[in-house]
Amino acid sequence: MPVRMDSLQAFARHKLAGLNALHLRRTPVVTVRHDGLWVTRNGARLLSFSCNDYLGLTHHPAVKLAAAAAIEAHGTGAGAARLVTGDHPPLESLEAALADLKATEAACVFGSGFLAAIGTIPAVVGSGDLILLDALAHACLHSGAKLSGATLVSFAHNDPADLARKLSAHRAQAHRALVITEGVFSMDGDLAPLDAISAACQDHEAWLMIDDAHAVGVIGGGAGSGAAFPTAKIDLAMGTLSKALASYGGYVCGGAEIIALLKTRARASVFTTALPPACAAAALAAIEVIRAEPARVASVLSKARAFTDAVGLPPAQSAIVPILLGSATDALAAQVALEAKGFLATAIRPPTVPKGTARLRLAFSAAHQDQDIQGLAAAMKSL
Repeated sequence: MPVRMDSLQAFARHKLAGLNALHLRRTPVVTVRHDGLWVTRNGARLLSFSCNDYLGLTHHPAVKLAAAAAIEAHGTGAGAARLVTGDHPPLESLEAALADLKATEAACVFGSGFLAAIGTIPAVVGSGDLILLDALAHACLHSGAKLSGATLVSFAHNDPADLARKLSAHRAQAHRALVITEGVFSMDGDLAPLDAISAACQDHEAWLMIDDAHAVGVIGGGAGSGAAFPTAKIDLAMGTLSKALASYGGYVCGGAEIIALLKTRARASVFTTALPPACAAAALAAIEVIRAEPARVASVLSKARAFTDAVGLPPAQSAIVPILLGSATDALAAQVALEAKGFLATAIRPPTVPKGTARLRLAFSAAHQDQDIQGLAAAMKSL
């Protein structure tokens, strides 16, 4: 008998060959994180500037102790969806702490930031509605917008005037309108002008949703980008527990009634197992550190700016500093060169960033020492 060709494997082989030719294939690398800064990869010990552990809390004794205690008290898993087995105590406490941190009435925790986006957006808008999304918004926001069935219109990155023009052109045809942006953009590190964006929303009766994943713990005294723009009216603030909050999971904060609606209608919450107790407890402990240690929070931006000063870049607006190199091959070569000097700075390539904007994405932490930052700056200058 002739051997049957496996068409699925053939399809994958063809796709992988195309990615290889463009230097766009990406493969996870086994990497041991020792203390939040130092890692071992391929047998080499490297100082990492690629991690989103902005406050250096993933190895903080209080955060680890809280996670361990939650496992001892409540077990390793939640057991089922929260509407089935109920909320374990750390989850209830975490939602209260998140709402307090973001100065909102309530919060809903999801299994990840991606789930928060694809759960929230379709629960708020749908067919006959309008979504206006920043052109450089995260993939999870694009996915949530597409799942909603609403008309999706992109506006120029961080451009309130373009947003206002497109609201003027499209708002009248829609029942409800939702504007979505990031507080701090994950690949560029720039801060959205939330005051002007909010003003455009209010002028056109549109709701404003922000993804504050990379702002919490760093901007606005740790409360996020909304706190940096106190005049902005933010209707929904989502984020993740996996960055400055040193855990895993996602959340959305807002008014009590919209959060109650999400808890009963957001499919990404209703139809998935609840967040494990240890994740909730670790994030709760991280929020307590943010409240208790303002100097730790303030140090993140100062360290990022020490680097931009040292290499002659514009002052950092967040913990994230991109080094744009253009081609994927140049970005990969720069990553290899820095690894040879003892630094981990991962190359970011399309489709994570637009074509022609491959880069090194540097992420600074409160745990980085001054000599670490000067060492990286010297290494960058020598490339």
